[in-house]
Amino acid sequence: MPLQLVTIPCLADNYAYLVHDPDSAQTALVDAPEPGPILAALEAHQWRLTDILITHHHDDHIQGVEALRARTGAMVLGAAADAHRLPRLDLALDEHSSFPVGSEFARVIDVPGHTLGHIAFHFPQSRLCFTADSLMAGGCGRLFEGSARQMHASLSKLAALPPDTLICSGHEYTAANLRFALTLEPDNPRLISRAAEVAERRAKGLPTVPVPLEEELATNPYLRAHLPALKTAVGLPDADDVTVFAEIRARKDKF
Repeated sequence: MPLQLVTIPCLADNYAYLVHDPDSAQTALVDAPEPGPILAALEAHQWRLTDILITHHHDDHIQGVEALRARTGAMVLGAAADAHRLPRLDLALDEHSSFPVGSEFARVIDVPGHTLGHIAFHFPQSRLCFTADSLMAGGCGRLFEGSARQMHASLSKLAALPPDTLICSGHEYTAANLRFALTLEPDNPRLISRAAEVAERRAKGLPTVPVPLEEELATNPYLRAHLPALKTAVGLPDADDVTVFAEIRARKDKF
């Protein structure tokens, strides 16, 4: 049986996620922006938190960890490379790591770029990937610590996952990301349709995540920097993919 997924809005525009295995009753949390909404979701489902998975060290992803650990006794898992700036880890992970949630094993993917120690969590059986601020809905995270080359390589890893993988990202930035994407591909019918659907969901106060990877491949400019049309759109028809990716990211930073 696939893991059950619950998307939890937190803070102003963050998301946390619960993944629950009904057979073992094991429940993992991905990122902990604040404890209140997470505890409320656990109580609503009558689930016990067993694991806290951390994608990266930024406060809006970890500031609820200690309160949740104290309340639930959950184990905390995160990147070994970032252990010095994460809450105390019970299990330090790298790209060769895997760990169970119930009967399913999660695979760790190194995705530096937004931060140098950023990791993603891929659950292949349930077709879930928790990407936080690396691959985002319609976009990608700012390059606070890593380079364009690192982020491009990270997104290339994620783009190679099965297209039906649900991408569970860390923020409600989708509408703004798609407005920018339309400046590059104004005639992309999938992008036009997606932007309209996102506007409708936001008008109803609904989340726009998670999103199938297939939708990202069709509409997210950072996954499309290899396409001749995107290269032409940014005035770099003969440039390599990383150069085009860097130009797209620089334009979004000023958008």
